[in-house]
Amino acid sequence: MAQTYVPPRTSPSLIKESPLQGINGEKLLKVDDVQEAYVEQKDRLVHAIDSTKSVLGELRQFNKDEWVVRYPTLNEPVQQETQPISRKMRNHLRRSLTFADDPTSQSDVMFSPARKGLPRSFTLTSIADAQDTPESDAKESANDSEKEAAESNRLIDPSKDTEFSILRLDLKLGTHGSSNSPAALVSQLEKSSIANLLDERISASVNHMDKLRLRVEDTSSKVLVTGDLNSGKSTFVNALLRREVMPVDQQPCTTAFCEVHDAAENEDKEEVHVLKEGVSYSISDESTFTRAALTDLETIVADNETAQPVLKIYLADKRAPSESLLNNGVVDISLIDAPGLNRDSLKTTALFTRQEEIDVVVFVVSAENHFTLSSKEFLWNASNEKAYLFIVVNKYEQIKNKEKCRRLVLDQIKQLSPGTYEDAEDLVHFVDSAAALRPYTANPAFDDLESSLRSFVLVKRSKSKLQPVSTYLTNILSDIELLVGANAIVAQTDLDRAKEDLNRVKPVLEKMNSGRDGLEDGLEVVEEEGAEKTSRRTKEVLSAAVERVGQGLLGIDHPSISMPSYPGLLRVWDYARDVRRALLVSLDAAVRLAEDEARNTTSSGVKKIGELGDEHLPEGVERSRRVFMPEAMFAGRPGRKGVPRRRSSTGGAVVAGGIHNLGIGLAQRGDMLETSFPDLFDVQHYFSMHFGDGKSELGLDDETSATALSILSVGVGAMTMVGGQTFGARGLIDGIIRLSDLFGNETARKWAAPVVGACVIGATAYLILELPNTIPKTIGRRIRTSLTKLEENSSEHELFVNAHSGRISRETRKVLRLASWDLRERFRAAMDERLKEVNSAEELARKAKHAVDYFRSVETKTGKIRDDAELVSML
Repeated sequence: MAQTYVPPRTSPSLIKESPLQGINGEKLLKVDDVQEAYVEQKDRLVHAIDSTKSVLGELRQFNKDEWVVRYPTLNEPVQQETQPISRKMRNHLRRSLTFADDPTSQSDVMFSPARKGLPRSFTLTSIADAQDTPESDAKESANDSEKEAAESNRLIDPSKDTEFSILRLDLKLGTHGSSNSPAALVSQLEKSSIANLLDERISASVNHMDKLRLRVEDTSSKVLVTGDLNSGKSTFVNALLRREVMPVDQQPCTTAFCEVHDAAENEDKEEVHVLKEGVSYSISDESTFTRAALTDLETIVADNETAQPVLKIYLADKRAPSESLLNNGVVDISLIDAPGLNRDSLKTTALFTRQEEIDVVVFVVSAENHFTLSSKEFLWNASNEKAYLFIVVNKYEQIKNKEKCRRLVLDQIKQLSPGTYEDAEDLVHFVDSAAALRPYTANPAFDDLESSLRSFVLVKRSKSKLQPVSTYLTNILSDIELLVGANAIVAQTDLDRAKEDLNRVKPVLEKMNSGRDGLEDGLEVVEEEGAEKTSRRTKEVLSAAVERVGQGLLGIDHPSISMPSYPGLLRVWDYARDVRRALLVSLDAAVRLAEDEARNTTSSGVKKIGELGDEHLPEGVERSRRVFMPEAMFAGRPGRKGVPRRRSSTGGAVVAGGIHNLGIGLAQRGDMLETSFPDLFDVQHYFSMHFGDGKSELGLDDETSATALSILSVGVGAMTMVGGQTFGARGLIDGIIRLSDLFGNETARKWAAPVVGACVIGATAYLILELPNTIPKTIGRRIRTSLTKLEENSSEHELFVNAHSGRISRETRKVLRLASWDLRERFRAAMDERLKEVNSAEELARKAKHAVDYFRSVETKTGKIRDDAELVSML
């Protein structure tokens, strides 16, 4: 990122000018004052480095443990708003904020400088916050003036400040032909992956600042002389030393890194130390280097054309401290002559220019070739930290059109290093280094270059040594502000969304909690009422049907069921069988009627359960898709096809619910359809009615008056019973003897004819008139008796009415319970989901609130670091 340069504003109290004049007429500064100002600024800068490292360390930890820090991108808004903006928003830059992990989501923010004098310091504010913040017109006017003054000092488009400088994630991803912009490349990664990459970038910055701190603490200064091949670097170094030390040839010959030091550091001995690879150099440890004579330097370089050795060259400069760069009397200086950039040593040179070791970069460019592509790449890379480079345009005397050359070079410098361009009078020099080596020849241009370089390295050490560190801190602090400012907006958005979710979901959850007991009670009432109503109604229907059957009537009136017509005496047995079947079918129809009513009751109960669901389930919860099919009830009754039946110990066919085989129906049971003689003449019943206490043995009232026909029927029945006992030889003989004795009596003979006639007439009348009406009653009475009489080892629950009542009630309860269970599960799932949403929203609100507070505190810390270190005054 290109840098913004603010002219130096060093406090006069820190650097006092001396009335002494230099040889070129420039004012010299006292060494003590220079050192005092330098030390004071250095201490502040060291403290700023430590504070920035602390902020970055906390940010890394916060990224790992508390909040996934997202990577923002600020772009020009897609569409400019046509609505008028407030006066206080005119000085803000409107930007579209997006994030690498979600480039489709964007929001408009206002980007604005935060403090006067800090061009790279800014704040991010959402549009709504920028419009709602109260601010007086007087303050706005003052801000307008400050803004105009600041803009007048800016050398680049303010929009470029919205990019990351140090923390930029410049990845090479994507298929061939895809965009290479960081935003387009990083967007292919997930949020966590981007956070990890950002963490690694922050870690690299922390490590870099450790090296910056060592460099600031180091009292010496390292000056790197580099440039393209054949630009005259070695000649320039020789000119600075005023002696030919570095090998010079028309062909590229310098392949080594030659560091030139003052011989005072080596006990005033002039010699060459060839460093051993992979060993840390120490001048007091001869095992780390190999000594060589200064005269062997050219041979050493020539023998290592394929390698890149590092040479420590110690020279004695006999010139006065006011003229010498090495022997300056202020600080230890080392000149590093590096190989050409467009050799295969570019990587090594880039390593030296990563700001860890080099304090000042002297870039030598040929006036004939200007800046090559490798030169531009080097300067762009160096500009991340060093806003100011010392540029030497060599071989200038050989150029005919010098003004054109100067203009073209300065235009290129303006694009590559705006800070250097602004201070070109002191930092850009057009010279011929070879001419400076000619004895007894004046070279004012080179003398001015040497004086400016001495001033830049020695007198302006805050600018040459501390300013690159200050620039780096300014950039990293601006990156932190952009990072935390954007994430603060995200955190505030998440906090607002969490609050909205809580305001929406929490009342619903509280309502569900308060209505849960009501729902349970309502479901229990519906279930109990449905089962009880079904049971009661079934008993009523079946009891009435059994009672009607006991009276010889059909259990229920149904169009498809009717009593059979009497076929005559000859087919009375078939008639009795058909009557029994009709009565049993009517009872089965009564059972089906009870089941139909149970279906209606169940349907009503299911509907009530659905209404309870509509009342207690919140909006947005899917209602049950179950469709109640009443016809499916009782479809799986035991005893039907595919449903096994159990048998009782007595051998009768029995299913669950009683001894009446409820599963298959009465009309399908062979034992219930069997017709017997008592279905025609129930002798036992008539004896009990006429010769007993007027009640049958079942305790049921019947006819209370005896008619002739009934008496005759009893007589016939008695005769039948007697006849049954007279079968056999002896009985037959006894009967004949008694009958002959009876007819031997004259009185008996007189009454015999009338009695026999009466019996014949009565029997005929009974068989013709009464028997068709008596058979249905007799059969119905016997059926009622079989359905209401308890057998041995049975309970009342197994009686026909009670068994069906329990069965139908259980079926209703089962359906209602299933519907209730489904509603309970939906209610429970909805509550769990709302509880999860509430917990998630509360957790998000807690984290977002913590993140907002943290990011705002980081913004405050970065501002304090700027103020305490007075970074602007160092620029």
